[in-house]
Amino acid sequence: MPLPFLTADRAFDTTDDVALPYDDRDRWRRPYRPGPWRVGAAAVLLLLASFVLFSSVIIAATATPASAATVFGFALVIVAGALRLLRMGVWVSARGCRHVAFVSTRTTPWDQVTAVRTVQQPVRWLGLPRTVQGQALVMNRRGRSSDGPTPLLTSHNADFLGRDPLAFDRAADTVEAWADEYRRG
Repeated sequence: MPLPFLTADRAFDTTDDVALPYDDRDRWRRPYRPGPWRVGAAAVLLLLASFVLFSSVIIAATATPASAATVFGFALVIVAGALRLLRMGVWVSARGCRHVAFVSTRTTPWDQVTAVRTVQQPVRWLGLPRTVQGQALVMNRRGRSSDGPTPLLTSHNADFLGRDPLAFDRAADTVEAWADEYRRG
């Protein structure tokens, strides 16, 4: 029995230029998917959290409730760290560009951005101190000429290491397009 709604051989009548009715430009969006290193690290942390949660149940059954609550709190910290790790990256909206790090978030309105461009430079490998030659998407902000431009994305961070090199180019082009569109308008 053929199921035409599950096959890819039918013609689609799509118009790529028309915005979808639920497409809200004021909503914060990540212009790329989280990379394999970031998702893998979060999965390992969540697996560790499940073992810690299981141990808190065992401790609650055999020891004092205070020690079980301590271990349960530690598991919640691990889960929160894994979720924050997945949330890290660059988010864009009509209001500006948001760079989410593990412990901080910096939002820059588009009117404060002077330039967003891709440059060849030494970049940190997976955020570690070791640097390798790669590409970085940097953002120059108004009033920040003393320190160098802020790197938003790199070709060797947890989102793009181990992926197709075109994934970094697509993400960088998308952020640059949002910056060009909203700095003018």
